Amino acid sequence: MRVLAQPFRLGVFLMLLAMGFLTLSQASAQVIPVPQPQTMIPAPPQLAAQSWFLMDAYSGRVLAEQNPDERLPPASLTKLMTAHLVERELDRGNISPDDMVPVSEKAWRTGGSKMFIEVDTRVSVDDLLKGIIIVSGNDASVAMAEYLAGGEVPFSDLMNQHATRLGMHNTNFVNATGLPDENHYSSARDLALLSQHIINDYPEHYATYSEKEFSFGGIDQANRNRLLWRDPTVDGLKTGWTEVAGYCLVASAKREDMRLISVVMGTDSEEARAQETQKLLSYGFRYYETLKLYERGAVLNTPRLWGGEKNELRVGVDQNVHMTVPRARNEELSGRLDIRPDLVAPIQVGQAVGTLEVRMGDEVVGEQPLVALESIEEGGFFKRLFDQVQRFFSQLIGRWFG
Repeated sequence: MRVLAQPFRLGVFLMLLAMGFLTLSQASAQVIPVPQPQTMIPAPPQLAAQSWFLMDAYSGRVLAEQNPDERLPPASLTKLMTAHLVERELDRGNISPDDMVPVSEKAWRTGGSKMFIEVDTRVSVDDLLKGIIIVSGNDASVAMAEYLAGGEVPFSDLMNQHATRLGMHNTNFVNATGLPDENHYSSARDLALLSQHIINDYPEHYATYSEKEFSFGGIDQANRNRLLWRDPTVDGLKTGWTEVAGYCLVASAKREDMRLISVVMGTDSEEARAQETQKLLSYGFRYYETLKLYERGAVLNTPRLWGGEKNELRVGVDQNVHMTVPRARNEELSGRLDIRPDLVAPIQVGQAVGTLEVRMGDEVVGEQPLVALESIEEGGFFKRLFDQVQRFFSQLIGRWFG
């Protein structure tokens, strides 16, 4: 027994030792995640203003804000909505740039900044729109309000209806100009949302916001947005001032594939609103980037469709998908498709069939509806019958092995 014990103990020892070495070997081969360098982003700048807001025009991501929903007098920033409604009517073909608009005495007498149109004359829609945007003409704004709605009061009602449609929850208009009234107010966030629609909905009209000068009736006037001269990437949008509102500015700038919208309200001078706006824009472009992840209409998947003329449905997004992320972190982005199971014909183009989820690491940073990119009608009787049988067994197998 003693003779056998030694080899047995040695064998056990060698086996344990081997197991130990195996364990050590496995431990040494374990992959340990290496922390990735994180983009260092400072806090947004603090501005000498009452309220401000910075967002990306394409993704809608908010990059900086202060009192964004405070209801404040918007002064001539009001004319962004006035111009937006003119552009909307032009886009729909309800009016033409060459339409001649009569100038009433009320429009001619309206105080404040002017385009200097003359009473009992007619001015083209194109000239009035430029007068509203470039030189902030109160007279031009009233003339267009009367032309589109029959008067400034019904036009203000139209403005408020569209503000509600656009999600401007802290806005109420009582005139088309921005002249002071205690019931006339908006917020930095609301004005940014409006500007986003101006830029994205009617791009063919947007170039007007970057024009530096406008001449009408022999009178030359300059755009009051100083950043149009100082920063070649700035191409809009609108200035505003009254004693109660202070100096305000909604600006937009585009660098490479990124466009930002900034709103600054309640500064104490023309120079201050320009400088504070520049701080916001510089911060956004310095520390963030915007990526186009998916093209509108691109096929992202072709799930099984039951009972249709075709067996597969092309699925994608009905608008470009942009994402604004800290610089140098774009490699952390990933997309996940959550498509409804058991899609059954008929399917109409644009019908929601699931969700596209965009993640940065483990964090969900964006969602977009997945839609059918085509319409597919029901198949014939035998096709539907065959699909029903196949679908039944597919679901049965799925329950067994799911």
